[in-house]
Amino acid sequence: MQKILSHVRRACQEFDLIKSGDKIAVGVSGGKDSLVLLSALAQMRQFRKDGVPLYDYELQGITLDPRFFGKDGDFSPVERFCAALDVPFTLIRTDLYEIVFDIRKEKNPCSLCAKMRRGALHDATVAAGCNKIALAHSFDDVIETFIMNLFREGRVGCFAPQSYLSRKDITLIRPLVLTPEHMVISAAAANNFEIVKSPCPIDKSTERARTKAFLAEREREDKGFKDRMFTALRKSGVDGWGFGS
Repeated sequence: MQKILSHVRRACQEFDLIKSGDKIAVGVSGGKDSLVLLSALAQMRQFRKDGVPLYDYELQGITLDPRFFGKDGDFSPVERFCAALDVPFTLIRTDLYEIVFDIRKEKNPCSLCAKMRRGALHDATVAAGCNKIALAHSFDDVIETFIMNLFREGRVGCFAPQSYLSRKDITLIRPLVLTPEHMVISAAAANNFEIVKSPCPIDKSTERARTKAFLAEREREDKGFKDRMFTALRKSGVDGWGFGS
């Protein structure tokens, strides 16, 4: 976890993601990324200088259950994980699957599902009395989104390292944006994190999955391709990605 912590601390410092007194909700799906993020943020609270905490904030784990195929998901591993980290945990059952797949019968369900998940998470963040919500988007997610926006929408842009959501008066932060996915995978495996696998019926056939495969192939053929894409994004200065922003 030391490499993860180094990347998370650098992201927090570079993008000014966390301030003293913050109460941060962490979206915990049970996947490797969200578990690694929660673990890193919990461990960062232990850092001290001259006996004084370098990072003074509270955490709240929040899990949304889409109730795939109309059944309650088993998120007891996430609950145990939060308990071990001394982080309060909230599980929210939703009807996301029914709305997206059964009622709306979306041909491209990812967009609506993501929008509804964001709304539910934002509401849960406010209900928990938190002023920030942390999501586990990694360095690879940044590049994938950048490429998808470029190729599919013809624009240069990405989600931001942090965004103020005025309608909810909360700030969304992404502390893993400088952390490569391979480090996340290694950290989860090395620490024997109990992963909750998603039963989403289209999990491996999305546009993001295809973009991930494209980038993996480009990286094999042209090492450093993803790093150069990230540098291009940062040099563009859009969406809060500029150097020194």
